[in-house]
Amino acid sequence: MLKQKARAIAIGVLLTDLALTALAFPVTWALRHGWLTQAFPRLFPLPLAPFEQYLQLLFFILPIWGLLLYAAGFYRSHRTLPLGEEIWAAAKVAFGGPAILVVLIYGLRMDFVSRWFLVLFGIVNFALLTTEKVALRLTSRWVRSRGFNFRTALIVGTGPKAAQFADFLEAHPHWGFRVIGYLDDDNGREIGLKDRWPCLGRITDMETILSSEVVDEVIFVIEKGKLGEYEDALMVAERHGVRAHVSLDIFPHVLARPVLEELDGIPLLTFTTTPSNPGQLVAKRALDLALSLALFLLTLPIQVLAWLGILLTTGFPVYFRQVRCGLNGRHFTLVKFRTMEPGAEERLSEISHLNEMTGPVFKASRDPRLTMVGRLLRRLSIDELPQLWNVIVGDMSLVGPRPPLPEEVARYEPWQRRRLSMKPGLTCLWQISGRSEVDFDRWMAMDLTYIDTWSPLLDLKILLKTVPAVLTGKGAR
Repeated sequence: MLKQKARAIAIGVLLTDLALTALAFPVTWALRHGWLTQAFPRLFPLPLAPFEQYLQLLFFILPIWGLLLYAAGFYRSHRTLPLGEEIWAAAKVAFGGPAILVVLIYGLRMDFVSRWFLVLFGIVNFALLTTEKVALRLTSRWVRSRGFNFRTALIVGTGPKAAQFADFLEAHPHWGFRVIGYLDDDNGREIGLKDRWPCLGRITDMETILSSEVVDEVIFVIEKGKLGEYEDALMVAERHGVRAHVSLDIFPHVLARPVLEELDGIPLLTFTTTPSNPGQLVAKRALDLALSLALFLLTLPIQVLAWLGILLTTGFPVYFRQVRCGLNGRHFTLVKFRTMEPGAEERLSEISHLNEMTGPVFKASRDPRLTMVGRLLRRLSIDELPQLWNVIVGDMSLVGPRPPLPEEVARYEPWQRRRLSMKPGLTCLWQISGRSEVDFDRWMAMDLTYIDTWSPLLDLKILLKTVPAVLTGKGAR
């Protein structure tokens, strides 16, 4: 019942967000078409195209914003999320969405759309979304901090972690949890500060406690290796229909995040260091397909010129194909424009002394194997455009750690192999931070940082920063 209620509330908030986004559209058009043109005629000399013509943009805006809002995690429980993070998420949606629109507008030749309109739309949308989120958050937190809309919690455990957990809940009253007491789990220690959390009995008394007390949540804060001893208590909570939680801080030194999954009815406690939210992963693949298809078509004239340049100067083959390591070490064939003389790979040992990178990679700013056209293609990153096809077929992503050679992977240290746990990409933090100017260890650390902090909106941020990095050619070799 509670889960259904939460889902209904989430759907209501999503519809409200989309309604506010739709409202931002005519407000923006009216501001740009009327008031701004009159107030700042030099900056906005011309009125916009008719509103009916602009209205077709809504057919793209609503599904894109819906996907971004869902990916931002707005529709999960926010009892424990800081308000600042929610505002930042609203900013990424409001300004990341117009960035996607720019690509679609350019690809669909919608020349009537004003760039200032998109900027103003992001600002208005952000203002409306932020106002709504702040109002919802402050209202719900005010209600919870006054003792309303709270959930009672029963702590099972008497160790120091149990005391810390109960203290943590009460230190955040706006989360809406009230600790009513604890149960002794027979581990020989007391929870401490008894005057704050009364001992309601032993773990064997749970049946009686749940029958006599109002308990919304039972939280088992257990010691390592004692999970099996709580099976009967979990069954009691199940019989009473009370939601039970088990603290999973049983391997405190493990970096991987615990995720509860199900395999044909068999529950699995999974430890993963990679993103596991299916909605966000779907959003990432959708973004990959949409943008890579659009970019592939938009850059076809450039690719044709590159193809002709290579053919006329050094002949066939025009493309360079190489086996690289993809997700979890899978081998795939990466496609690039050929930028070196034929047989360049066989000459690598001859020029190994020119390597300017540490670690198991080769980078040389004055590689003698580069052709004249190839040097230009690399400088402008045009040689990598055929990799958009690798993204389309699913071997790569637009954003992700660069795909290494199998012989490079064979020389990785154990901690560096974790960068293979996400699908490789055309660009990542390394590309927007100087590329070949960054040493190998820092490059690997950046890739792991990307994996640990990944979100669809982080991908958008990296894609936007990639454009000036490519145009300036910083660190390209």
